[in-house]
Amino acid sequence: MLYWEDMQVGKKRSFGRYEVTREEVLEFARKYDPQPFHLDDDAAAQTHFGRLAASGWHTCAMTMAMTVAEMSVVPQASLGAAGIDELRWLKPVYPGDVLRVETEVLEVTPSRSRPEMGSFKNQTTTFNQHDEPVLRFTGLVLMRRRPAA
Repeated sequence: MLYWEDMQVGKKRSFGRYEVTREEVLEFARKYDPQPFHLDDDAAAQTHFGRLAASGWHTCAMTMAMTVAEMSVVPQASLGAAGIDELRWLKPVYPGDVLRVETEVLEVTPSRSRPEMGSFKNQTTTFNQHDEPVLRFTGLVLMRRRPAA
């Protein structure tokens, strides 16, 4: 189990594999981001995307799915997140892309008011199969501290 004390500035992790399917791109867009370039090939062809592209919010959701899957492999004393900063969609994600995630711890801070927990900032970057970054954000994660022995 990873606890707050295990988070060290500069610590990097690489994980995940997510195959983006056309059906999932369309399903997500219909429910949550029904813009034409996420739903229609002809409409998408008329944009800078050039073809059907996944919603950026869908890319965030796929990144979260890989993160949670990694937490089942490497359990963490996570208490959720306090938020994200500087979210950037760097490159379109298309059906057929295969995504993966890299994280780096940027800052580690003990809680002033809750001694049983702390937080850490990390930069999360999602890459496609060409190792091109497609998404980047800075997250503030809350985590339990290691229990006293």
